Amino acid sequence: MKIQNAFRVGLLGGLGVLVAVGIGATVASLATILTYVGAALFLALGLDPVVSWLERHKFPRPLAIVTVLVGVLAVFAGLIFAIVPVIIDQVQTATKTIPRFIDSFFDGTARKFIEDTFPWINVQDMLDGIQDWLGTLDWTQVGGGVLTVGIGIATGATGAVIVLILTIYFVSSLSSLKRGIYRLVPASKRPTFIDLAEQVSKAVGRFVSGQVLLALCNGVLSFLVLTVILPWFGVQISYSALLAFIAFLGSLIPLVGTISGSVVITLLVLLFDGSPAWFIVGIYYLVYMQLEAYVLNPRIMAQAVKVPGAVVVIAALAGGTLLGILGALIAIPVAAAIMLVIDQVFVPRQEEL
Repeated sequence: MKIQNAFRVGLLGGLGVLVAVGIGATVASLATILTYVGAALFLALGLDPVVSWLERHKFPRPLAIVTVLVGVLAVFAGLIFAIVPVIIDQVQTATKTIPRFIDSFFDGTARKFIEDTFPWINVQDMLDGIQDWLGTLDWTQVGGGVLTVGIGIATGATGAVIVLILTIYFVSSLSSLKRGIYRLVPASKRPTFIDLAEQVSKAVGRFVSGQVLLALCNGVLSFLVLTVILPWFGVQISYSALLAFIAFLGSLIPLVGTISGSVVITLLVLLFDGSPAWFIVGIYYLVYMQLEAYVLNPRIMAQAVKVPGAVVVIAALAGGTLLGILGALIAIPVAAAIMLVIDQVFVPRQEEL
């Protein structure tokens, strides 16, 4: 190709690069909002099968949507009411304990206890080291770190509320959103696109429903074990409702969610109740993870997404690396959608060549 004006071509190419960089910067600046929208849309697609199931059982669609949304709000309220009492109780305990702990250092009780319990520790050297460390500590950075943690907690809470509101909107208007998207596709290709989109939507919904069912199994069993069975054998577990809720939330994350939640719960039991409660709880979750991996997961998820096991692992790892927890959540249905498109679009075209 003969270039008539190299400067013009270079200028247009440079402008194209600048536009691409600007678009990338815009997307990066909107990453948090896009994450909220993606999470809400993913949850809405997962709730849509429940709405459809209620419709098949003689529920009018508005009533079905209201019923599902009330259930979502009840779960959200349950999270708040499970966490707030624990925070209040722990703050009150710390308020009573910290002054006594400080007094024990001044009257020598703590030092005597450490020397009697751990005779190989030189308490004076340890205290001198702590004093030197406190002297070199930059309290400005400490205050900034505390402020950063507080801002992070507030941002997370705000994000959860935003996702909840967007989910409510998407669930109530999912049909109209689909129709609007379908109208953007050329009429000649619209039937094929609608068929594929509906199959992908159903795959996402089945996956979310299956994952929620697994999480419910973990949460309910955890509540029964921690609240009823273990106390019946004389092992008291503090905050069993909160721990069961943590088990439920953990199991919503594919692959690593159950084991992560189990580790967190075991450590919390160690903190709240000590031994042997933490050891017994840890043994229970080891047994439950085997039950979930070999019995519950294959039975519940077999029909949800038909994706080979190796692809599931790779997709979850890639999604988690790119988008964190949201990426791990949507990676498996996205992999199922890609395989569906390959099977129904790419492979038939290759067969025609």
